[in-house]
Amino acid sequence: MTEQCLFSHLTGIFSGVFATDLLRYAIGAGGVYLVVNLALSVRLRARKIRADDPPRGQIRREILASLRTVLVFALNGTLVVLGAEAGIVPIYTEIATYGWTYLIFSTAFLIVAHDAWFYWSHRLLHYPPIFRRFHRLHHRSHNPTPFTSYSFDLGEAVANAVYLPLILLVLPAHPIAILIFVTHMMLRNAIGHSGYELYPANRHGRPLFDWMTTVTHHDLHHAHAGYNLGLYFTWWDRLMGTEHPDYREAFRKVVKPASWQSVRALRSTAENAE
Repeated sequence: MTEQCLFSHLTGIFSGVFATDLLRYAIGAGGVYLVVNLALSVRLRARKIRADDPPRGQIRREILASLRTVLVFALNGTLVVLGAEAGIVPIYTEIATYGWTYLIFSTAFLIVAHDAWFYWSHRLLHYPPIFRRFHRLHHRSHNPTPFTSYSFDLGEAVANAVYLPLILLVLPAHPIAILIFVTHMMLRNAIGHSGYELYPANRHGRPLFDWMTTVTHHDLHHAHAGYNLGLYFTWWDRLMGTEHPDYREAFRKVVKPASWQSVRALRSTAENAE
């Protein structure tokens, strides 16, 4: 392959990966913002976690920072594609090669392992000397929005990006598994920064899926940076004692479950009306 052909090949791969990553961010962060923060904001008003809105100019800053993150992710994705072409990264294209059971397992493993990677790398990023250089920008969004999801310093963007090529060196994966993983990552990230509690509660006001991080869970991290370091699951925070002690109470206040007294009052009113 000549130098010109090699350059054309590399630019072709990069431009395709960059366009895909940019579209994923635009649809993920922008879509969640349009649906949750704009279209449904009145209906979800009771579930708004903070009374105030993000300061003017924050979203613009987040989007500009996110474009750099997309660039880092695209460079990373280009390396994954080149690694697959060279036979270094074991990406397979026929589901029958490993079967449907393995496809489901590998997809779940990518997500669970990423949660562990995120927790420990995130905890490292909160070490004061590292925080100031690599993680401070993300926490400038004290009152986050869906666009905060990719608002990273360069070092943090790299720390988040390198997980995928590293895990793919040892875990054969189908493109479908990778697509589900990156889509899940983007949506959970954007929803977790939306500022509206979207997760269901049981009748006692506790998270119905208590093993998953809710919007309140991550919002507390932006309010109290030393707590709630997990991304998808609450396992690591609870195991390591880094979950905010008032998390469940904060969640209960936002979802405002109906008390048994109010339910009885509604029933009584309905019966009297009949």
